[in-house]
Amino acid sequence: MNEFIQNMTGMGAMTEQVIATDFLFTAKTGVRNIATALTETTSPEVRATLQQYLNDAIDTHEQITNYMISKGYYHPADLSAQINMDMKSSETAKDLPQM
Repeated sequence: MNEFIQNMTGMGAMTEQVIATDFLFTAKTGVRNIATALTETTSPEVRATLQQYLNDAIDTHEQITNYMISKGYYHPADLSAQINMDMKSSETAKDLPQM
């Protein structure tokens, strides 16, 4: 993202992490919603379609998770590191300029 936009939004270097985190949460919600829909359908055709959507959503979630781990934005296997990351993110969000 260009520096002008980063300064204008007040996000700076956090922008990529914020976007990735939002994308991860959205993907997780998609997995949950598709799984729920799958348990509610009785049509074999709809069930097969939803199963494919669920597999695709799980794959997307995995790709986002792997990306975030590789960038150091997400530490699912290290609770202390994740708590530190979350605290840092909260402090940064708290210090963002009020719009």
